[in-house]
Amino acid sequence: MKIIVASSNKGKIKEIKKYFSDFEVVPYSELLELFEIEENGKTFKENAVIKAVTIYEKLPGNIVLADDSGISVPALGNIPGIYSARFAGENATDKDNLYKLIDELKKRDIKKTPAYYTAAIALATPYGVFTTHGFMRGNVIDEARGDKGFGYDPMFIPQGYEKTLGELDEDIKKNISHRSKALELAKIIIKTI
Repeated sequence: MKIIVASSNKGKIKEIKKYFSDFEVVPYSELLELFEIEENGKTFKENAVIKAVTIYEKLPGNIVLADDSGISVPALGNIPGIYSARFAGENATDKDNLYKLIDELKKRDIKKTPAYYTAAIALATPYGVFTTHGFMRGNVIDEARGDKGFGYDPMFIPQGYEKTLGELDEDIKKNISHRSKALELAKIIIKTI
């Protein structure tokens, strides 16, 4: 079975391919010319559905998986939230976003504070649109540690751990991550349809 991923984010695609190793996982950019999908939803779920449906409309009859995820820091008013991928601007890199959030903590003299990751997965299929969610709680710190993972991983320490996601082995991250939790539920839906 082929699953088309409605993303061009290399980190997400790599993670999804590992998770769905028993399926053929193809980024939409291998089937269509790369284009920008306008994410104008107000929640992670809305943005995931927008992405999945947009690609499904261009490639009907397939299973299209879209992920919208990010990190929220309650002490900072839950930023960056749905703007995690473009927190430092439209063409920002993962490092730009990471260091902007670190700067926001430093401006307020916050060394460590609770935060959480959210992942919303949308599946656009011939049988309708389905969504799942996954969460990972922990703390963010005002420095980057480790070079594993992507995005905000080097500043996020998951609950029950001393190291950041940037320092932890990928197998550990796969077992505890917000995306893994949401993908596990999505896998049940895919096997059902």
